[in-house]
Amino acid sequence: MGLLVGGAACNKSASSDAASSDPKCGYKIALFGALTGQAANLGVPVEQSVQLAVDQHNQKMGSDCIQVAKFDSQGDPSLAPGVARSLVADKTIIGVVGPLFSGESEAADPILDSAGLPTITPGATETSLAAKGWKVFHRAVANNDTQGPAAAAYIKDVLKAPKVFVADDQSAYGAGLADQVKAKLGPIVVGSDKTEGDGKQTDFSPLVQKVKSSGAAAFFYGGYYANAGIIRKQLTAAGWTGTLVGGDGLQDRALARAAGNAAAAGTVTTCLCSPPEAAAGTFNDDYQARWHQTPGTYTDVAFDAANMLLQGIDGGGTTPDKLNAYLSTVNYQGVAKTYKFTPTGELDSSLIKVWTFRFDKSGGIQPDREIKLPA
Repeated sequence: MGLLVGGAACNKSASSDAASSDPKCGYKIALFGALTGQAANLGVPVEQSVQLAVDQHNQKMGSDCIQVAKFDSQGDPSLAPGVARSLVADKTIIGVVGPLFSGESEAADPILDSAGLPTITPGATETSLAAKGWKVFHRAVANNDTQGPAAAAYIKDVLKAPKVFVADDQSAYGAGLADQVKAKLGPIVVGSDKTEGDGKQTDFSPLVQKVKSSGAAAFFYGGYYANAGIIRKQLTAAGWTGTLVGGDGLQDRALARAAGNAAAAGTVTTCLCSPPEAAAGTFNDDYQARWHQTPGTYTDVAFDAANMLLQGIDGGGTTPDKLNAYLSTVNYQGVAKTYKFTPTGELDSSLIKVWTFRFDKSGGIQPDREIKLPA
């Protein structure tokens, strides 16, 4: 099942007169991500950033030059192949921002690669994605080999937790991140467990009891905010007062809504990003003016990804092959950071940034600190 939920339906020949006369116009950029479902709180702000970038581009061109075709995967790997097949069927699409998550990337990227469509993911962090041999894959953030050690360093050096419990949701993203944390923390990991994926489990009492009985002062959860909010609520109700730590999948205010603000307060997340409010230029003001809310996780990175594709099109990258060739040599200064890609599509290691964020007592998420990792 492929769900095309937005974007104009007209193709190059149906564009405005001004656009159809310009060889750099009449194309589409696809947005592939969770626009509905459990992960929509992460997916929709990314979609909004891509739309903002294209709107600004079209204002400069003086026409409806480039369009956004929006494909809703619900963040579900089982839906991702059908979504990908729907996407590649539209031959006016020449580049993709997404897929956003690791599991859906594993399922969809082989199809996108076979079609030769260049992709830039603003959030899929599972390390193995870059080892698949996909020629079109580009990751605008670091991978779990960076995020996992950063979380472990925070637990060990900042929290100074003598005992840590680790669990994950068995997703490609969550399990990969949890494995990294366990490997780095070694003997201070006093227990581990698995949960079902988001929406498939609501009673986490067996896990809660394991965490409590382990004596752990910190609990790392590899997964997403929907599960993590419920787990934090049940841990607090059971009297556990330690610190919940997770990756960027937990970094959403919906975690606090599920847990309750008081229970969520102090929860720490790692993100392969800088605080959105630190983005350069007018991005924050423009985003808030357009969408009447503050930017979310990876919104600035998604904005940069869309603008990279737009710059490539403006430079003559008007076929997927040409656009992919442009990405192989790009050195792009965005609002979040600078982007250069390795031959496997990874972000150049010199450009990686990792921050931690902390939930406050009102359910908000505040920047905590930048994590410096050993070279």
